[in-house]
Amino acid sequence: MLRSQALLPAVVFALTALQALASDTFLAAVYEHAVILPDPTGEPVPPGDALALMNKNMDVLEGAVKEAAQKAPLTAQVLLIFFSPSLKCIRFGPAPVQERLSCMARNNSIYVVANIGDKKPCNSSDPKCPTDGRYQYNTDVVFDPQGKLVARYHKYNLFLGESQFNYPIEPEAVTFETPFGKFGIFTCFDILFYEPAVVLVSKMQVDTVLFPTAWMNVLPFLTAVEFHSAWAMGMRVNVLAANTHNTKLAMTGSGIYAPAGARAYSYNMETEDGHLLIAELDAHPRLSPASPPAASWNSHALGIERFSQNDHEFKGIVFGDPFTFTELTKPEGNLTVCQKDLCCHLSYKMAEKRDDEVFVLGAFDDLHVIEGQYYLQV
Repeated sequence: MLRSQALLPAVVFALTALQALASDTFLAAVYEHAVILPDPTGEPVPPGDALALMNKNMDVLEGAVKEAAQKAPLTAQVLLIFFSPSLKCIRFGPAPVQERLSCMARNNSIYVVANIGDKKPCNSSDPKCPTDGRYQYNTDVVFDPQGKLVARYHKYNLFLGESQFNYPIEPEAVTFETPFGKFGIFTCFDILFYEPAVVLVSKMQVDTVLFPTAWMNVLPFLTAVEFHSAWAMGMRVNVLAANTHNTKLAMTGSGIYAPAGARAYSYNMETEDGHLLIAELDAHPRLSPASPPAASWNSHALGIERFSQNDHEFKGIVFGDPFTFTELTKPEGNLTVCQKDLCCHLSYKMAEKRDDEVFVLGAFDDLHVIEGQYYLQV
């Protein structure tokens, strides 16, 4: 059983609905959920109280599931994703949650994908085995329209604050087939790593990535919408990103993204309401005429003529990393900033700029080690 304050780092709830309109297209729906959280306490939460909190969140999500299903043609199939700390409240009792998720899928003839806590017994001879003899994973589960469990993914790259979870010995590349393409799934922080994110796209050749997340809109990652849309474009896949909604933690920004750009997205820091998005996507985006052709980014970078430097270059720290910045001092212009062999080029024109605002272009090309060892190359 988890203490309620340990839930906060995993504040995520995502919803994605997929409906097959034809062999080459489908409808996708993403729900950004304002999670109902427990009151902070240093004491263990009784299982009955934890399950009651889970069901409050499940009630909200079931309403979103029904709304998405009702907006689909009768011949369509639906896939729904949601991700919440409330579904991890009971450390070793997820069965009631999975049973209800299965019923949601079967009763609405949809796929349901949820993020929950998952357990796995371990041997006391294992030096990493917790004292209670069970591993606990941050887990995504997938139920098909018949309510059958068809996929399970254990998050591999844990962010700071997820100390209540373990990670598998090896990263998992989890996929599942649908009538509307091949799907891959991973969670939040995983998107910044080669495994599993790049492996699913480059080696497993998935068409669509399901991405439940608790994305904080802070530098250097900018906002969820821009980052996740750019990832879909660069990887040439559909990305269904369902963020949690928590304005106090700067968590918002969900969307349905295709390689050619965003089909639908929502970013709301003004209210605490949840939001359902629905849009049509190509089942196999790489084969779609609307999809941009594959680009050779190396050739493109080598072919760019470097803009002249200016006298406003300076060093700065973001997330503990030393960036090289240059200030945008004019209303429009061309700038280059380099760090080692990574150069960023910007042609810009400002719509407006207040006196108390400063805009900069920054570059970082090194190994980021605060939350984990990975290359940002921002």
